[in-house]
Amino acid sequence: MRNFDLAPLYRASVGFDQIADLMDRMLTQDVSQPSYPPFNIEKTAEDGWRISLAVAGFASDEIAIEQRENALVISARKSEDAGEAGKTYLHRGIATRAFERRFHLADHVRVTGASHENGMLHIALVREVPEALKPRRIEIAKGATVSPKAIGADAAHETVEV
Repeated sequence: MRNFDLAPLYRASVGFDQIADLMDRMLTQDVSQPSYPPFNIEKTAEDGWRISLAVAGFASDEIAIEQRENALVISARKSEDAGEAGKTYLHRGIATRAFERRFHLADHVRVTGASHENGMLHIALVREVPEALKPRRIEIAKGATVSPKAIGADAAHETVEV
């Protein structure tokens, strides 16, 4: 496997540490990623996505969804069912093995809901950028007087004379 040195990228860019970290993580990540359960990622809006996992054989109470910082962790464990004790299978093709699937989320992306129907688990995600981080236009003053003033700033931000 080839190793890439990302140090020049760190030195030549400002504020792109997360992208470089993501590239570094992807290059050093183990190649054998789990493929169970299969999933789809769908873009539903400009700042909205939906992750769909095929979780046939699992009930809603056997599935756990957690959001930890910038990670979404979906895990499932089949409960010991008393009805399974006496069954003998000739072929068992529906996989009900325990799993844990992780998705790395970008900043300000949060889970807004989840549903489980017809063997599919759907998780809705949305990016909500805080008002303080949204871009705003700054008016350029003419003349010698400088008074910082943001166009479109809300009432909480007052203009201060310097």
